[in-house]
Amino acid sequence: MQSLMAISSSSSSSLTRFVTAPCQKDRILSFGNNINFNKNNKRNNKLCINASSSSAAAKKSIKELTLDAKVEVLLDSVKWDDKGLAVAIAQNVDTGAILMQGFANREALATTISSRKATFFSRSRLSLWTKGETSNNFINVHDVFLDCDRDSIIYLGKPDGPTCHTGSETCYYSSVNNFLNHSKVEDSSLALTTLYSLESTISQRKAEIEADDSGKPSWTRRLLLDKKLLCSKIREEADELCRTLEENEDQSRSASEMADVLYHAMVLLALKNVKAEEVLEVLRLRFTKSGIEEKNSRK
Repeated sequence: MQSLMAISSSSSSSLTRFVTAPCQKDRILSFGNNINFNKNNKRNNKLCINASSSSAAAKKSIKELTLDAKVEVLLDSVKWDDKGLAVAIAQNVDTGAILMQGFANREALATTISSRKATFFSRSRLSLWTKGETSNNFINVHDVFLDCDRDSIIYLGKPDGPTCHTGSETCYYSSVNNFLNHSKVEDSSLALTTLYSLESTISQRKAEIEADDSGKPSWTRRLLLDKKLLCSKIREEADELCRTLEENEDQSRSASEMADVLYHAMVLLALKNVKAEEVLEVLRLRFTKSGIEEKNSRK
């Protein structure tokens, strides 16, 4: 899997040579302000740039010129099908949930990279469309990935709201297992990974209590009804996790104790009406800060 948006810059000397290199004038493709890409040399797949005649302007925009040039090279590397399309999948950057699947052409991918809004090509309307342009439920793209064969795309981003036109969080909510086991397709079973399946179960237990539904006895229900017990268990499990390090216990013990900490902490989050996704978003936003800076910002 290769990231398209995490593009590194070249050295200034090589950039200057790249920007000021002589160009042939045939088959020029315009891409951005004052930038022309020459694709005459297919064998070597080289791009040639006619920059502004002003050297000052050229130096000022070297970074932008090079970024556009790299995007163009990457677009060339995608294995578009005979209709100029590739499968494009939108994925939640925090939860990992698959939000939707569509198709992208060269222009849709270029638009996504520049606008950071998930953009697709409509095969029925034969035009570009940006997810959220009518509903305002945009998918804000943080990165774009190509698969190993370079014929499918992932838009990794944060949705502003429900992705599916039905109002569902994602377009994937019909479980085949439910159909095979119950002879019908359930339309309320989101494709959840382990962490979010646990969160869903805890939420169900909480809803049963709020609805005054006795339900079956469970440890989760007991914790939800006894805050003092819950907090004591979180402290207890956290201490046991630390002891796996202090007493050099094996890795399986650390994993087991961490699972206990995570489970009990998620029950607390449910009582506070905090989603696991919110916690993961906080962690993601801290990636660009040092731990010291982050701690100082809390004061």
